Amino acid sequence: MSKISVIIADDEPLARERVRSILNDEADVEIVAECADGAQALKETQKRQPDLLFLDVQMPRLNGFEVLEALWQSQALSPSPIPVVIFTTAHDEHAIRAFEFNALDYLLKPFTEARFKISLQRARARLEKSARPADPQLKGLLSQLHAPVAGGGRILVRSAERILFLKPEEIVRVEAAGNYVVLHSGKEQHIIRDTISAMEARLASAGFMRISRSVIVNLACIREIQPVGSGKYSLLLKNGARLDMTCSLGDLQARLGEV
Repeated sequence: MSKISVIIADDEPLARERVRSILNDEADVEIVAECADGAQALKETQKRQPDLLFLDVQMPRLNGFEVLEALWQSQALSPSPIPVVIFTTAHDEHAIRAFEFNALDYLLKPFTEARFKISLQRARARLEKSARPADPQLKGLLSQLHAPVAGGGRILVRSAERILFLKPEEIVRVEAAGNYVVLHSGKEQHIIRDTISAMEARLASAGFMRISRSVIVNLACIREIQPVGSGKYSLLLKNGARLDMTCSLGDLQARLGEV
């Protein structure tokens, strides 16, 4: 087996040094990058595609779970293997239970060298079985992060300048644009590669409704329903935008009664 490529992601220099010092004694391991925040960890992981990622949970810019969610969404656009992930965390036992079952392993700071090597051996075994591309436990975690949930979850918007996670309530409407959708949030517009149907399914539980073939609207942002003749209606939003609707008035009124 070739050397195991590793990225260490932790905002604490001493924590990175601790992991590095132990790994330096492992002949089959090569550290390809060290990262001090989540955004850097995401960038380096996408660039270097390591076999193994030691990932701190609490980091600036993006936390460990947000890094994983971003990797998952990136994989949908440009398929690439997601590394085996070992969490490093200062969380107490109660917090760890929230994700312990789905993680390959976790290291509770301060961890011993013996405990670290047990975790590393688990990663070796996983990689030797060629399970990296189809790690069922990690996929379980990522599916929970990415799947539609009450409130719709957060939507990742990535550009050259920043990585943004939009909450559903920050979105006024979504419009189709070919193979992309445009998210209208306040005075900003964000373009992501997704379908209007997928976005409709994702945001339905957060109080959104598809009012036409190409538009989904946040029902909480509707000010008025106005007739425009011949049984047709348009919506006036609180921000002054006017949208034509092709859905039935009864369906819209029923959904409005739910929010």
